[in-house]
Amino acid sequence: MSKAYSRQSHESGDNYLDLLRMTTSTTSCIRGRVVFLATSVCSALTTFVAVVFFAVGIGDGSVSSFNLVLWLGLLSVMALSLWAGYALHARGRVVLAIAALAVTALPGILATLFVLLAIVTQPRWN
Repeated sequence: MSKAYSRQSHESGDNYLDLLRMTTSTTSCIRGRVVFLATSVCSALTTFVAVVFFAVGIGDGSVSSFNLVLWLGLLSVMALSLWAGYALHARGRVVLAIAALAVTALPGILATLFVLLAIVTQPRWN
């Protein structure tokens, strides 16, 4: 009876998840939550900026039928990154969620650092 029970619980993965929960330290759990929160905020802000640029472009006519497909593709990938990050985090896949969110968060962070560097150093562009 115990063999059948252990085989059944092993097949369902319950023991593995319990073992994983017991061996995970609270420090790494908190660090994972903080990194996930930081990447999700950066990714959401980057997506928001892209949507604002798209809306302004629609308003002033710079987004035309020629480049509308490019814009829709860009916004779709950004929305997919946000959705995948939250879906993976809800399923407990924190590392994959952070990787999915990093697709849109890293370019936003790098662009922000570039603008801050240009403001602080005040380079001559000629």
